[in-house]
Amino acid sequence: MQKICLVIPCYNEAERLDRISIEAFTEQNPFIFFLGVNDGSNDETIDIWMELSKNHPSKISVLNLLQNRGKAESVRLGLLHAVNWQQFDYIGYFDADLATPLEEVKWFLYFSGGLLQHSLIMGSRLARLGSKINRKIMRHYMGRIFATFISIILDLRVYDTQCGAKLIKAEIIPSIFEKPFISKWFFDVEILARIKKKIGKDNTVKQILEVPLRTWNDIHGSKLKLIDFFKAPYDLWRIWLTYKS
Repeated sequence: MQKICLVIPCYNEAERLDRISIEAFTEQNPFIFFLGVNDGSNDETIDIWMELSKNHPSKISVLNLLQNRGKAESVRLGLLHAVNWQQFDYIGYFDADLATPLEEVKWFLYFSGGLLQHSLIMGSRLARLGSKINRKIMRHYMGRIFATFISIILDLRVYDTQCGAKLIKAEIIPSIFEKPFISKWFFDVEILARIKKKIGKDNTVKQILEVPLRTWNDIHGSKLKLIDFFKAPYDLWRIWLTYKS
């Protein structure tokens, strides 16, 4: 069984952080580990993670950033910290609100046939028969417009870069996440750009897999606002300039 660590970036998530689900999932799945990243929160987020780590010291660890660094940097530092914490096959990140339920990790494993051939597994919020994708209609259409631009910029047919549920092969993390990201919110796009620049388009298509989620819920309290999508063109332009062939 693949040994997996899930990084959970948190900024003032004490009210939304589902400690019961995290603890239960930890106890039921011996191959899954957690790293909570407290991104300079000024609520009780760090206390929750410290208690979880105290209750499960070998399965749950904490990275406490004293100053708020933003989601992109907290994810990047969390992934690098996890590489040095234990030896994992895959390290990923899930949003703190668990809009993507933790059970979807096992769906990733099943869908990808064990992950052995994939460098990156991406959750995709594809509404279809048999799925329960509860997403606000405006966010859905904004996401489709955004995805179209991303596909053009990256020259990759990608459906959903912004879903906060991804698994990454641990061995590629030090090189892909060595430098800080250009964009605060759209670092997911930059991850794809970095992988493509490193291994080429053909290998990127083979080594990245989008998995249609079975369940996703739009949780109230997201820190990403619609106005951030209107800021996207500038960030995407900078990403394109940086990583173009």
